[in-house]
Amino acid sequence: MPNLLILGGTTEANALAKAISEQGVAAVYSYAGRVENPRPQPLPVRVGGFGGPEGLAAYIRDTGITHVVDATHPFAAQMSRNAIEACNTTRTQLAALTRPAWSPQPGDRWHHVPDIAAAVEALSGDPQRVFLAVGRMHLEDFAAQPQHQYLLRLVDEPDRLPLPNAEVVVARGPFTEADDRALMQRHGTQLVVSKNAGGTGARAKLDAARALGLSVLMIDRPILPQRIELSSIAQVLDWLDHH
Repeated sequence: MPNLLILGGTTEANALAKAISEQGVAAVYSYAGRVENPRPQPLPVRVGGFGGPEGLAAYIRDTGITHVVDATHPFAAQMSRNAIEACNTTRTQLAALTRPAWSPQPGDRWHHVPDIAAAVEALSGDPQRVFLAVGRMHLEDFAAQPQHQYLLRLVDEPDRLPLPNAEVVVARGPFTEADDRALMQRHGTQLVVSKNAGGTGARAKLDAARALGLSVLMIDRPILPQRIELSSIAQVLDWLDHH
């Protein structure tokens, strides 16, 4: 029987944990610890980092992990790289449960940038009302462009804001297109900044932007080393059966 480590924190990881629990597979669900009140899981949970690829490799050895599923956020690139290195070192089976990236639809006005730094640079210029949908971890980067009026939607109330002109909405998705359209209209949003997270839970802001004729500054996904990538719970269960 496999002994599975799920690197989680996403909707897909939560669904996988439920399925794994129902299958009776031995597993541990790992949270990075960046959300104050993570969702309860039907599996044993550990919270916090591993200490880089070496720490993760040691954890895999010490606990007898046989399989790792990386179901982290598509932009948790460092964790994904650590998992690849640790699993290579320990010769542990690794697969990623990934959500398809978003692609522009007719009527979308997307401007692509390769990373957060490029998004910050793209915001240089006259003040705008910006819906900054990039998560709490990157707010400090955008302090380099303090001239804008920012709308922030965060899972937890921030301890401090590095942005001088910001309105914070604390909410947890999924969101609807109608609600996001109303939110942007109340704020007078002129530009949406988004990471290409994919999935359905956070797509509503893009549909709302299209409906309102707003431009979207789309931050492309980081490029990772080659790995097995799966797109459904059924594929993960089949992979566990065959590896």
